[in-house]
Amino acid sequence: MPANLYALGAIALWTLFASLGVSLKHVPPFLLTGIALLIGSALTLPIVLRNRAQWKIPAATLTLGVYGLFGFHFLLFIALRHAPAVEANLVNYLWPLFIVVLAPLFLRGVRLHTVHVAAALLGFAGAAIAILGASGSDGGGSSSGGWSWGYLPALGSAFIWASYSLLTKRVPAFPTAAIGLFGLVSGVLSLLCHWALEPAAALSAQDWGLLAVMGLGPLGAAFFLWDKALKLGDARQIGILSYLTPLGSTALLMLVSGRALTWSIALAAVMIIGAALLGTRAK
Repeated sequence: MPANLYALGAIALWTLFASLGVSLKHVPPFLLTGIALLIGSALTLPIVLRNRAQWKIPAATLTLGVYGLFGFHFLLFIALRHAPAVEANLVNYLWPLFIVVLAPLFLRGVRLHTVHVAAALLGFAGAAIAILGASGSDGGGSSSGGWSWGYLPALGSAFIWASYSLLTKRVPAFPTAAIGLFGLVSGVLSLLCHWALEPAAALSAQDWGLLAVMGLGPLGAAFFLWDKALKLGDARQIGILSYLTPLGSTALLMLVSGRALTWSIALAAVMIIGAALLGTRAK
């Protein structure tokens, strides 16, 4: 149960990401991610200054952390540049399903039961209804049919986050504070991508305030809570719970933008909450 509470804390913070992203949509994405990750990594500075051993981890563990935090965002931003945003976001939200179905491949002693697969598929169906329903209520302007190669990096980003989440349970135990080091290196790499791929941008005081909220929350504390959840809990159950992220994010975005909640959000809520209850009761 404590693991699920940590996971729900991370999910609650991640639901803020889309709304904050809309307010910061004029900021180049790699610049946004780089600054936010650096701010998030600063959360561990008081701990590291008292005990530097918190960041003394094997190179392989650091590589895994950068693979997860930087690789996920890098491929997601590539996908959003080359595929319709709604569909790319939906493909990216395969990561909870990947966590569930890949758990037996990555983790010793973990078996996959029919109930886990059923719950994961029900959760993904609910996420699809929430995302596509919100797009349709907005006139469908951000969605378009047909194949786009941008779906491949979206699928890759989903696989990276799922595999990172599972592999953190395979590497030698490391302090949760080490997530700050993952964020620091990933933030620097994101800023290098901004320098190489994006135009320069001037930030206002309001921008910095919103970036601080994003860095302390969705791209900061959420990663620490997620790590605690994975260390303590069942990855299959946590993966199913994660479908609350697109539901909460979509619903909050609609509320913030002044759009009425629709039947699709209500149906998605029933499906995702049902999937979560089904999955968390499975052994």
